Amino acid sequence: MFLYGMKVMSDGLQKSAGERMRKTLNFMTGNRFIGLLTGFLATAIIQSSSAFSVIVVSFVNAGLLTLTQSIGVIFGTNIGTTLTGWIISLIGFKLSIESLALPAIGIGFIASVVKWKYRSVGDFMVGFGFLFLGLHFLTAGMGTDTAKDILDFNAIGALRNHRVLAMLIGFGVGLVMTLIINSSTASITLIMALAFQDIVTYEMAAGMVLGANLGTTLDAPLASLAGNASSKRTALVHVLFNIIGVAWALPLLFPLLKLVNIFLPGDPWTSPEAIPLHIAGLHTTFNIINTIFFLPFVNQFAALVTVIIPEKISSKEEAEHYKFIYPSTSNANSPEFNILRAEKEISNMAGIVSIMYSRFCKSLRALHESSEIAEDSGAVQGEPLPELNGIDMASSAAALCEELLQKEQYIDEMRETLTGFLIDCSSGKISRGTENRISNLLRIIGILEDMSDECYSVSCLLEKSIRKNNMFKGKEMDKLIPYVGEVEEFLALLEEQLSRGQTIDRKIRAAEIERSIDKNRKKLNKLGRKRIEAGRDVKTELLFIDLVHRIEKLGDYCFSISEVV
Repeated sequence: MFLYGMKVMSDGLQKSAGERMRKTLNFMTGNRFIGLLTGFLATAIIQSSSAFSVIVVSFVNAGLLTLTQSIGVIFGTNIGTTLTGWIISLIGFKLSIESLALPAIGIGFIASVVKWKYRSVGDFMVGFGFLFLGLHFLTAGMGTDTAKDILDFNAIGALRNHRVLAMLIGFGVGLVMTLIINSSTASITLIMALAFQDIVTYEMAAGMVLGANLGTTLDAPLASLAGNASSKRTALVHVLFNIIGVAWALPLLFPLLKLVNIFLPGDPWTSPEAIPLHIAGLHTTFNIINTIFFLPFVNQFAALVTVIIPEKISSKEEAEHYKFIYPSTSNANSPEFNILRAEKEISNMAGIVSIMYSRFCKSLRALHESSEIAEDSGAVQGEPLPELNGIDMASSAAALCEELLQKEQYIDEMRETLTGFLIDCSSGKISRGTENRISNLLRIIGILEDMSDECYSVSCLLEKSIRKNNMFKGKEMDKLIPYVGEVEEFLALLEEQLSRGQTIDRKIRAAEIERSIDKNRKKLNKLGRKRIEAGRDVKTELLFIDLVHRIEKLGDYCFSISEVV
């Protein structure tokens, strides 16, 4: 019930802060201190350092964050995960939980089913109620004589009389318990309940806190296994941060406990009621000191993990196929943040389409140059074009078709994978705004895939015109080159809109380019028809008109995406 309450409360927080959470990416990419603050706030919302560390690893894998930027975020994540412990220690063990939990569940349920703007607040209240109701049952259950007889570690005389042994055994128990539960917050709460009922000593509880802190690092390495070298390094940062922290904190645990005792009221050695608050204080103090120690050495830390995990050289076969690794469980925990990852991949998708079209434009301009050389040399209509700078134009056009076919197939793989990813994200509890955003992203993915098909089609038309000696020359080519350039400019603008967001200036420019493309398409079609009427080669002119139509279609696709953005 406690874990379920954490999940529902996290969902409510994420839905209410959805748009603001997406904007946190801008903060993440700032300096190490801003990254630290971002990691703290994001983990406080998600209620799980494990889930957010997985997100950070996936962001690094996608190129949203650099390794150096991610280190500050990871540090903040470790501090942010301590916040829930403070709330539980200040409220859960001080007040009558039943008087808080049941009204919160009732009021929250009504607020979550009524059609109003703040339904997500109702979800948060339901989660809050179940979290503390679960804590109540946990504490009450451990307070029974039967539970104490079974769980009482103090019955082992050595643990009460030998504080160092109790601490070390507690460290092992906390580590294993967190690996099983997969939540340091839940483990810390369980430790508080055990200590509150005097089932474990304060020293053993402190050792368990350090073990829980280390046990929570497992998810990030697992998430990075199929990722790139940068994501593996980020996961290693998370692990090393906690390993090195535990390495200095275990020998200095008793001075650390005395330090916490200076700032917080109550004596945990004589009063079990004071232990929950001091455990929360120990958890936060440990992570803050560890962060202060590491923060000045972020660049050196990044260099160390880079040496430990060198860059892997991808094989040609791996490079030809799209890979997008994401753990399904993390999507359910944090759909809002995972949409940022999808947006980055969609921006990359637009970049590939832009590259495909630029390759076609380069070949068309080379053909234009070759045609001018042929005309200057007095070549006869129907003869093969001369080589341009030692390059055979027919072979070059065939190679272009093959290259763009591979990229088109790569885009197909991207569409299939990203569609599945976004549908996976939408399967969780998300806000109406996020639901609409996912719908728009799916639409953009579909349009980009259609654009890749068109890029391949226009390259095939170009190859066909060269292979069959139906080349465009003279006025046709002189007017076609600027027309093709307009779509190239539109694609560059589209990349900006997808990666940096829509602005009034970009929106106006998109409308201007769209009108210009439509206007020039009519002129080019008219030119093609006039040339047919004048007795020019019909096949060549029909190819020309078809090419003009397909390029205009690419412009329409760009404008459609611009409107969606």
